[in-house]
Amino acid sequence: MLNRGFLTLIRREIWRFLALYRQTIIPSLISSGLYIMVFGQSLGSRIGTIKEASYIQFIIPGLVMMSVINNSYQNSSSSIIQAKFLRFIEDLLITPLSGLEISFGYIIGGTVRGMINGMLVIFIGWLLTGFTVGNISLTLFIMLLVSWAFSALGVIVGVFAKTWDHIAMFTNFIFMPLTFLGGVFYSIDMLPPFWRALSQGNPLYWMINGMRYATLGIFDTSPFLSVMISAGFTLAFSSVSIFIFTKGYRLKP
Repeated sequence: MLNRGFLTLIRREIWRFLALYRQTIIPSLISSGLYIMVFGQSLGSRIGTIKEASYIQFIIPGLVMMSVINNSYQNSSSSIIQAKFLRFIEDLLITPLSGLEISFGYIIGGTVRGMINGMLVIFIGWLLTGFTVGNISLTLFIMLLVSWAFSALGVIVGVFAKTWDHIAMFTNFIFMPLTFLGGVFYSIDMLPPFWRALSQGNPLYWMINGMRYATLGIFDTSPFLSVMISAGFTLAFSSVSIFIFTKGYRLKP
């Protein structure tokens, strides 16, 4: 039976972002809808189809990953740094919760936010373009892996961050460039060989490639490898976050 304190922490993390839905859910829907209308409508007629998918539908899986990555990361990282600034992180550390339970409590909250935002972007895509998901179970699985991975990364960054600017730096200077260079708006098959090879060194490319395969059935490189790379990051970031809370690293005075 799950620890009541663990369930309470999860409930708190989920209700924390649901209560602020105007800041945590609606902006993502608006920005994704604008991307679909501006990029899809304006460029779609010029580009035509990519791998037998219309351009406007081709970009939706990438927009789903953008939303999942940003929201799952922001939820856990902001929650951790808020707890540090308000100094109630120490109260959490002295509760009868293990390091695994505390880290998973924060991770699950961010994962739920990422999943909700990702599914709502798919819904917006369906409303605006008739977008449909080819493999629902694989889509949810990849979305879960990526949400969990970046929520765990958010926990790690939140622990090490000293200011809110440090959290925003990851979003603005790492996630955003890697996402845009990860094939959201194009297929890497359209690139010269050097840039195609360079794109394959971008971990976010593999996550977008996996989502595109799960939803549209098209891909640039191995979908299996996409899932394995996503799972590898999930395991790595989760292990580090568990270690941090187990040892109280940079958390205990």
